[in-house]
Amino acid sequence: MKLGLLTGYSGRKMNLPMETILHAERLGFDSVWTSEAYGSDAVTPATWILAHTKRIKVGTAIMQMPGRTPSMAAMTAMTLAQLSGNRFIVGVGASGPQVVEGWHGVPYGKPVTRLKEYVAIMKRIFAREGDLNFDGKEYQIPYRGPGATGLGKPLKSILHCEAPIPIYAATITPAGVQAAAEVADGFFPVWMDPDQYSVFAEPIEKGFKAAVGGKSLANFDVAPFVRVIVGDDISAAMQPLRENMALYIGGMGAKGKNFYTDYAIRLGFEEAALKIQDLYLSGRKAEAAAAVPEALIDACHLVGPAPRIKERAQRWIAAGKRSQVGSMLIGGDTKALEVMAEAVL
Repeated sequence: MKLGLLTGYSGRKMNLPMETILHAERLGFDSVWTSEAYGSDAVTPATWILAHTKRIKVGTAIMQMPGRTPSMAAMTAMTLAQLSGNRFIVGVGASGPQVVEGWHGVPYGKPVTRLKEYVAIMKRIFAREGDLNFDGKEYQIPYRGPGATGLGKPLKSILHCEAPIPIYAATITPAGVQAAAEVADGFFPVWMDPDQYSVFAEPIEKGFKAAVGGKSLANFDVAPFVRVIVGDDISAAMQPLRENMALYIGGMGAKGKNFYTDYAIRLGFEEAALKIQDLYLSGRKAEAAAAVPEALIDACHLVGPAPRIKERAQRWIAAGKRSQVGSMLIGGDTKALEVMAEAVL
């Protein structure tokens, strides 16, 4: 099982934790991942990290698909792959309707269809087996819809793709996981209980069966985000995770249209998930955070003194041996990285 480092989102000012990233590289971490929402983008910091490192791979978790055409994403990926000695990893995702329509100003559309078409177009560009033609529901290349000049022509990338560029997808819905298993090289669960791979087993197998060329867990990376917080006070260590999980379960979508609420229910926390959502949507955010079960936090993250974290990391290592977790993408400080390197690498 491989370890990756999550750098998180920008705040008011752009600040990359380069010392932490370089320390992760020295510790033997396989990858580091950038993010974007509606502040800094994911590609620029990824470029900076690639320029200041030598071995570690750098990926985007995620590039928002509605914010870029698939051709632009492919151009970016090939450029960074060549400049870095093939260390760049593509991570894409649908984002949410609030950001897609409220920030990018484009229709949210059909995220599963978009994912399948987006990855298909990128792979055609990478392959350079002919001029690019694509007639999909979300993308038509060349474009022939309203406002078209009629002058568009199929093109082939000038730049060659010298080595395979992995493509990961961020998704947790059954349909999205199935699509990722069919077309991508891995996927990012926002959190995961390593003892409950069964939540994903059916859609992953359906995706593998629909894939061209045969796929299995041997060549599909399940790469969950895992927060690691080292501290003697377990309750205090859990507090930022309570707030984060309450935000997602409670606030990332309307009632009945929140993927994260649904996901928490599938993990076995229906009563708590619905309570968190009700509290959060009514503006009682502190109460929503307090309602996040300790058992849910403990199932999906690693908190507490270093010996406890190492002990509970054995669940993840066991899942890795079953090929049900290929990478753990760690959010944490330097101490957390050192503890995880000692436990896993």
